[in-house]
Amino acid sequence: MKIHTSLSVVIRISLWVILIIGGAIYSVMKDWGTPFFVNILFHLFTGTMGIIVLVLGFRAAANGGRELTKGRVGDIPRLETNRLVTSGIFGCMRHPMLFGLTLLPLAWALLLGSPTFITLVAPVEMLFIVGMVLIFEEMEVKRKFGKVYETYKEKVPMVTFHSKCLKMLFRKYKG
Repeated sequence: MKIHTSLSVVIRISLWVILIIGGAIYSVMKDWGTPFFVNILFHLFTGTMGIIVLVLGFRAAANGGRELTKGRVGDIPRLETNRLVTSGIFGCMRHPMLFGLTLLPLAWALLLGSPTFITLVAPVEMLFIVGMVLIFEEMEVKRKFGKVYETYKEKVPMVTFHSKCLKMLFRKYKG
């Protein structure tokens, strides 16, 4: 199966994977043998929290992705849209999928039980992801949809923590 997508999407996904793997390697090497890293109770707690955050992150990305497919008309590359989606979760926030993906460094850090990854590396990676959204995603969508996106942007925040929106974002999909 051949997947077609834009170079911009490939670069962003590649950077994201490099950050996750690189952050894990650096953090585990730094934490190896430290009291928290060898503490089984710490790992049980962080592992449980990691699973919860991982599930929430994937649910958010999947729910946003399902809604985003409404913006695909005709034969266009995967992960691309040619129509602005403003319904469903996109009526609450402009970047629900990326909100979910932003949780993944923290989930991975918690699963590894690396104090350095949890407290230092994952938050930096999360900020980097937000920065990529602000720089690349916003710029591309603005260029693609112009004034329509500007109007939408004035009404809908990049992300929100409103309970109604979070319930919609993290709901379990019922096929």
